[in-house]
Amino acid sequence: MKISRTRELEIIELIKKEVKPALGCTEPIAVSLAVARAAEAFREAGYEPENIEVEVSANILKNGMGVGVPGTGMVGLHIAAALGVTCGKSQYKLEVLKEINDLSVEKAKHMIADNKIAISLAKTRKKLYISAKCTNQDHFSTAIIEDQHDALVYVNVDNIVITDERKGSKSGNALKDELNKETLDYKLDVATIFQFTNQIRFEDIEFILESVTLNKALALEGLQNNYGLKVGKTIKDNIHRNVFGDGLLTYSMAMTAAASDARMAGCTLPAMSNSGSGNQGITVTMPVIAASEKMGSNREELARALILSHLVAIHIKGYLGRLSALCGCVIASTGAACGIVFLQGGSYDQVCYAIKNMIGNITGMVCDGAKVGCALKVASGVSSAVQSAILAMEGICISENDGIIEKSIEKTIKNLGSIGSVGMQKTDNMILDIMVCK
Repeated sequence: MKISRTRELEIIELIKKEVKPALGCTEPIAVSLAVARAAEAFREAGYEPENIEVEVSANILKNGMGVGVPGTGMVGLHIAAALGVTCGKSQYKLEVLKEINDLSVEKAKHMIADNKIAISLAKTRKKLYISAKCTNQDHFSTAIIEDQHDALVYVNVDNIVITDERKGSKSGNALKDELNKETLDYKLDVATIFQFTNQIRFEDIEFILESVTLNKALALEGLQNNYGLKVGKTIKDNIHRNVFGDGLLTYSMAMTAAASDARMAGCTLPAMSNSGSGNQGITVTMPVIAASEKMGSNREELARALILSHLVAIHIKGYLGRLSALCGCVIASTGAACGIVFLQGGSYDQVCYAIKNMIGNITGMVCDGAKVGCALKVASGVSSAVQSAILAMEGICISENDGIIEKSIEKTIKNLGSIGSVGMQKTDNMILDIMVCK
């Protein structure tokens, strides 16, 4: 059944909301964003920030401890917070540090050395929560991000509220309603996503090709230079061709892992993110780009495949929440598998086969924080995506009698969501305990 134009526009709105450029790992960058907004409000009131206090949820702490911050050669939330003061501009959202330079980095390092930055664990049940406070003698400002990495929902200067878009707050307006609209509120399903992918006009989705420009630039950067663990560069190296070969599997793994290598090690190029995650955005796009290059697909075919890939990942992520114990590359590479099936002329049933094959394969891969080692998990996810897509095109699908797989594709996705968001909560807590006690 053809989707109405109103429904088409609603889905495009969701894509644009969830697929956006991000400079650096989104957890430390979200800290930079919160601090930048608090500092801006403080300066507008006539005060200069002297000390910064940041409270974060456990998952923000976990994903910000070991990841590189662009342009600094440093890792962690302290440098991210300091840069929010010295060069952050909240108008750039997840590219808040795009004007970073040597002077701002030096100032940020001095703030850390002078113990001007304090990071602590917030008392909150929210998975994604950041409260940034700037102080100077008796004056203070506060900015809060919650639920989405760039959702600045509250700003206060000396107890004068400037913005309050938090859920449950009394200042209701259309902007707040839109801000609080969750992925599940769009009521997507795989059948709708597949229909949308096929019927939407190319000119309406051509914008998605920006993800090719950004994420391929990151991949090439990772292949040409020695970032992180050099996972992508090593896979692509000719001396290992007798091990990896030179087909789609190797090419897609190398390109995707290389982009992750560069990004997680602090490369200053932005990624096109998906659902608030740059690594997820990379993993959703690069295997599909690699497949399109190997198969000689045109721009429209690639754009439609990317739309399918992005939307499947967004849909699955809706059942998991922004941050969970389940590694995001599981969701992202599932989307990529669907994109590869689409490029090969696959049907709706074959897209569902690919999703089930993925869920029956790598469900359970844990997230133990953002770090350079994420490139290894990304490579594993991409390998599974290519396998799942090829099996799906051969009509091979994991049986509904196996594990968490059900006859209904939507029930299968919900099962994955339940495991990642509820079932693995104790795992998430244990991982954090291990990380902070090392």
